[in-house]
Amino acid sequence: MNLSDSQTGGGIPRRVSAMEAVLDHLRAAIERGHYAIGDKLPSEAELCRALEVSRPVLREALRALQTMGLTVSRTGKGTFVVANTVEDPTFGDYAASDLLEVRRHIEIPVAGYAALRRTPENLDHLAHLLDRMEREADTTAWVAMDTLFHLAVAEAAQNPVFRRVIEEIRDALARQSAFLNELGGRREQSNREHRAIVEALVDGSELDAVEAMSHHLDRVETTLTDIVRPQRTGSPAEGGPEA
Repeated sequence: MNLSDSQTGGGIPRRVSAMEAVLDHLRAAIERGHYAIGDKLPSEAELCRALEVSRPVLREALRALQTMGLTVSRTGKGTFVVANTVEDPTFGDYAASDLLEVRRHIEIPVAGYAALRRTPENLDHLAHLLDRMEREADTTAWVAMDTLFHLAVAEAAQNPVFRRVIEEIRDALARQSAFLNELGGRREQSNREHRAIVEALVDGSELDAVEAMSHHLDRVETTLTDIVRPQRTGSPAEGGPEA
């Protein structure tokens, strides 16, 4: 089975990366019981040979399985299946559902405050950051700027407590952002949503800023849901691995 192409799939709006293909393949095998709870997955070397992918691609897929809560990696022992359904991905120290709940209660009103209190310096910083994000091709660099963007909106609200809260969840935000971009292709859409937030801040519209941030978080939740509970349509990745 060869999943080593950098882009696979056909007939769908967003093409699937090799890592996604490997992830979907392994996830389907776990969900169907090919690998039962308690089972150890084949070694990285075995999986790379069976799936004909590089070790970095495989390791990204294995990390995603762990984030989804399907497996756990035990140093020196390997990767073990601990669940056969995805319930609530974990990003760093926080579950996705907890993270999103807090973000809605903090970032939506923060955007409204920022629209009313932002300074010219805040707007310049956000505009510069957004321009860099829209030009950036490297996912790792973009993810780092994504967290900076949300910090900058909090700073524009002129309340240091808001920034402190975002700082506390910054690592989780970065992990979530990387996860959504790798598996949900969110970067361009997120750039557009960020642009709408900045335009609302420039206009000084509390209502528009609140709506723009609400829409942004709605799309985050939708993408997460699509990843956690995909609508499978008999893709080749559903076939179980032979090794």
